[in-house]
Amino acid sequence: MSINSIFQFLVPKDKKFFPLFEQASANLIVLAETLHDAVNAPKEEREDYYKKIEELEATIEEITHKTHLELSRNFITPFDREDIHSLIKALDNVADYMHSAASKMRLYQVEKITKSIRKLTEINLEACQLIGLGIKELKEMNHKSIKETCKKINKLESKADSVFDKAVADIFENENDAKNIIKYKEVLSALESASDKCKSVSNVMEQISVKHS
Repeated sequence: MSINSIFQFLVPKDKKFFPLFEQASANLIVLAETLHDAVNAPKEEREDYYKKIEELEATIEEITHKTHLELSRNFITPFDREDIHSLIKALDNVADYMHSAASKMRLYQVEKITKSIRKLTEINLEACQLIGLGIKELKEMNHKSIKETCKKINKLESKADSVFDKAVADIFENENDAKNIIKYKEVLSALESASDKCKSVSNVMEQISVKHS
């Protein structure tokens, strides 16, 4: 048994931080589902989805704030303090970029939703579901499963890059209205950035796992 494993065995079961990580990831999944539902809904129904996304992003921001408060109050933590900060910040960043994509669609009044936008929201939803799984595996320090989950998230990020590149190329080739080019590129960029941030969550989870293996 490694020194880290012995330490984990001796430290009291965490009742502060993992519940917050689980709350953040659960809300993140609902946010991703809501965004995916929004882009598949008729334009006259999207406003309700956009409002829900705003509420979910604010909830995740509050959970991030609570996590930082707990860090200042608690001496014993389930793993390194900087890793706790990095993990909750990475989760918050995913929410920020999905919220940004929704805000841009709302602000720019994007009525026609392209296949690429739908595909990116689908990829982000799948990545967020895997993040939720990864958080549960991290709680149990199931190192093999964490590695496999992170690998799947990284593959999704590569897939999102390909979808984004093709979508931008298609816009420049087929769209003549400069305003529309800007609108769609901004939305696509926010969605692609969200997938990048999902990969950042994956990287943090994997780093924590390696430290405690």
